[in-house]
Amino acid sequence: MRPDLLKMKEVALIYLDRSGGLQKFVDDCKQYNDSKQSYAVYRFIISVNPSDIAELDAALGNQILHKPMKAAQIFQSVCFIAIKTLSLIEQLQTEAQINIVLKPTHLPPLPSYVLSLCEFPLDYMSQRFYMSEGIVIAMGTVMKYTQGARFLCSEETCPFSEGFNYIRVHIPGATESATVRNDFVCSLCASPLREDMKFRVLGDKQLVEMIDAKALSAFQGYSNNKPHFRIQSFTVFLRDELSNKMKIGNRYRFIGIPACVQNCSQVTVCIEVNSIQLCSPEGTSCISENFKYLLSLTSSSRWRFTAILANIFASQVVPPGTYNTLKLSILLSLVQTCDRDSETGDYLDLLIVTSDTLIADRLLNYSVCLVARGIRHPASNDVFPTVSKDKHGTGTASIQACSALLAKGGICFIGDLLSHKKDKLELLQSVLESRTTTVFIPGKKYGEDVDQQVILPIQTSFWTFVNEDSSSKKYVQKDNTLIGKLDLRSVSANLIDAFGLLIHCNELSCQLTLPLLDHIVKKAIDPEEVPYMISQQFRTQDYEELIAFAKNLQVELSSEAERLIHGYYLASRRIRTDSIHGSKLSTSALKILVSLSEAHTKLSLRRKVLEEDVLIAVLLFESSVTLKHGASVFCVAPNAVFPFDLIDENSLQQRDVYLMQCHQQLLQFIATYGPGTHVTTSEE
Repeated sequence: MRPDLLKMKEVALIYLDRSGGLQKFVDDCKQYNDSKQSYAVYRFIISVNPSDIAELDAALGNQILHKPMKAAQIFQSVCFIAIKTLSLIEQLQTEAQINIVLKPTHLPPLPSYVLSLCEFPLDYMSQRFYMSEGIVIAMGTVMKYTQGARFLCSEETCPFSEGFNYIRVHIPGATESATVRNDFVCSLCASPLREDMKFRVLGDKQLVEMIDAKALSAFQGYSNNKPHFRIQSFTVFLRDELSNKMKIGNRYRFIGIPACVQNCSQVTVCIEVNSIQLCSPEGTSCISENFKYLLSLTSSSRWRFTAILANIFASQVVPPGTYNTLKLSILLSLVQTCDRDSETGDYLDLLIVTSDTLIADRLLNYSVCLVARGIRHPASNDVFPTVSKDKHGTGTASIQACSALLAKGGICFIGDLLSHKKDKLELLQSVLESRTTTVFIPGKKYGEDVDQQVILPIQTSFWTFVNEDSSSKKYVQKDNTLIGKLDLRSVSANLIDAFGLLIHCNELSCQLTLPLLDHIVKKAIDPEEVPYMISQQFRTQDYEELIAFAKNLQVELSSEAERLIHGYYLASRRIRTDSIHGSKLSTSALKILVSLSEAHTKLSLRRKVLEEDVLIAVLLFESSVTLKHGASVFCVAPNAVFPFDLIDENSLQQRDVYLMQCHQQLLQFIATYGPGTHVTTSEE
């Protein structure tokens, strides 16, 4: 034996002993031995730390990183000697029966170990470990593959017609035909080999399609000088213990070996995944100095900071001071997005009714790009997951993510609500109510014995708008129309109710139209011009950083805020209930109120929800409920959150006084119609 090879085997044994891998190996052997069953292949997973091994022996560390197949053979030899020396598995006969799977704990943080299909040159022929990451956009069903097989010589007089001399195991990048086929010949007598089917070992295999996270910008309509790059999806193979370890829409970092897989005349670059790690959210962003200064200037009031944020927001699209209620609602929805994989999220879905859909579309299109998972749904695609045949020729079903799952933890802007067909709107209503969607996979069509139903969580907020004029939706009081209720005949009442907030942009007037026209003309003449000084002080990037910081704040309800929310909810439920139709408040009303209150707290850069936050939530929610079902005893103005144009400090002071009056009105409403709840008034 070569001295260098012998040394690497010694180092491998020393590492296994020091790292605890040897004890785990012994335990795995005991399970095989206790089964008293003879296997063609004994599979062992060995975790290796490349840094620790490189310190013991650089040559072995280099083998693991750059020639993992040869490194596996070294550990295979060590494990075989250990089994025979310690009599760990009585049934084992040959070294070929041992299948070693090396799983590196990490790779060196160097560019040469990172694989990205967005960059060239692309090295996919070296069959070594690379680190990559991406977002799952499609996922196939779990199917079987041949993990290992035993072959015997067909010539009965040949010594290799029995025993375990010909063992074939799957290696990364190999197809099924590379492991099992009928043209193998005996190396001793050149007779054909035949497979002993009793000893075939099957494993689980799953095909997953992924894209680079950068590719999501292609689904965002608004472009702010973003660089252009090549987008290509890639397929990864999950085998055995890694099957079903990925979820559609999630972002993962993984270690794997690239390989070329040929399907008919096409050659596809795939990656055999070795280990998977869910990508954690990026580090907390910092807030710009201008926003910090603004926060300190407005510290005397709990309402001023968010009011100014909304007033100057999206000045690249609309003039400051316009659409303030809508812009505040957008900001509240943005800060309620979540980077974490949370099954229970607080979502703020927005339905905007407007007579100027072009401005609404531009504003929402601009806003959706402020979060990493903001998706502008293309009209040619599906909003919710669909099923199609796997493109690699396996004939199995593949679930396609579509827009809703790509926007996981973010915003899905679906454009004009009435541009979608009736069946899609019914599906949207079901998703908004349950936050799940069911994908049906007919077994007969995709080669399965039984039909399957896959339930997928939809963890995103939906934005959409409706044209008020084209569908005859106006504030027209008819004999059968309640005061304040919008006549939205072309949209199902249940679908409208499923949205958290219904916002009516009724701000169009001479005072608004002139600055808006001036803004549009200036942008048409010179798209690069910054029409307002405020746009230079508070840039789009500043808002991105502010939202990224605010949405990661952990907030908690104060006892006073909690009592105020429950008091309003109980009182409002009482006055909006009749004996025929029951309560007009949706079942999610309480959750929406809490979500709005928490969102305003986050946007205010605080960690405790106060009564002032609840008041803004109540005014927005009550305005929405009035548009859906008409006004109630607790009557709020359509522009209750922004009753005045915010032009100077005096107007901010007027707004504070008005909101304090609304607060007293709310307390009186709860005291009158919400018996059993005690809310402390200012007099007490």
